[in-house]
Amino acid sequence: MKRREKKAVFITAYDYPTAMYADVAGVDMILVGDSVANTTLGFRSTTSVTMEDMIRHSGAVTRAVERAFVIGDMPYMSYQPSDEAAIRNAGRFIAEAGCDAVKCEGGERVAPRIRAMVDAGLVVMGHIGLTPQNLAQLGGYRVQGKTSRQVEALTADIKAIEEAGAHFVLLEAMPPEVGAALRESVEIPVYGIGAGPHVDGQLLILHDVIGMQDPGILKKPRFVKRYADVGSVIVDAVSRYSADVRSGVFPSEEHFYGG
Repeated sequence: MKRREKKAVFITAYDYPTAMYADVAGVDMILVGDSVANTTLGFRSTTSVTMEDMIRHSGAVTRAVERAFVIGDMPYMSYQPSDEAAIRNAGRFIAEAGCDAVKCEGGERVAPRIRAMVDAGLVVMGHIGLTPQNLAQLGGYRVQGKTSRQVEALTADIKAIEEAGAHFVLLEAMPPEVGAALRESVEIPVYGIGAGPHVDGQLLILHDVIGMQDPGILKKPRFVKRYADVGSVIVDAVSRYSADVRSGVFPSEEHFYGG
């Protein structure tokens, strides 16, 4: 697709039904993100999710998908400790969950882990910019690449990822011109989430796209475009069902089994 200058459609999914709908809709790639911690499991941080969580949710996604390319997101401390840990845990995404590839966060410092996984025969996606597993070091959810020093560091990161053998890379939360420059600095496909239009494809969180966020989140990220309000549809349906049960309208004769 990159060679044909065709943009790739990339979205998250975390379970069988959402993955099935995304696949039917024709997306090119599905990320089983560690954001399952926030969207599905009720945690406040992605660092709370475990390998067992990720394998279970990734398996549900791959069982639903017939055509999309599925990438499993390696959770916090599943690859950082050693090459051996990275290979073992990445292999679980393929062997147990049926994923096509894995993703890990970080640039130069995780390049050795990427090289080890690639040498073991795995397809690996890098992830630089805003990396949620390292929020404390980044000072929270902040746009990256706003200074020349940050851009230099990001450029070194993406080149290190490519040299390590990564097959593609995700950029998160940076100005469009920085996303464009990083894409031009490497040959591998470069995708973005909040990284502007000058990349090879776009990723969004499914729950942001369809309006299924925690009601406590009052403001959606700037880069998100919402295409539906599924949360309101669910609340309305369950509210009307509740009213029917309480008033005795449901079940009616049409819902009875015959004798």
